[in-house]
Amino acid sequence: MKRQLLIVDDSASMRQVVSYTLQQAGYAVVEAASGQEALQKVAASAVELIITDLNMPGMDGLSLARAVRAQPAHKFTPILMLTTDASPARKAEGKAAGLTGWLVKPFVPAQLLAVLKKVLP
Repeated sequence: MKRQLLIVDDSASMRQVVSYTLQQAGYAVVEAASGQEALQKVAASAVELIITDLNMPGMDGLSLARAVRAQPAHKFTPILMLTTDASPARKAEGKAAGLTGWLVKPFVPAQLLAVLKKVLP
């Protein structure tokens, strides 16, 4: 059975690129265009890892991470931030919000897959 991953980004083209990379590597992918939609998908499916953008309308990636971490079933689910923001202050906020890792766009597919292998149990 394929491992199910959730991609959260308000950019349809970015979701498509990340999804394609993950599907080619053998993962099943669920997509969400917002933090609110992502929370619904997390509640409705067996998501094993979340990759989210930082800057999204409504609920940003940090708020999403905090909301996911507040759910006992997802207290230890790996959450990766994939964003253009590489500032140390934002990364510190991410760590405090419970992020597992921080990747910067544009991403290198091989690097993303290497990170997944490290953080998926």
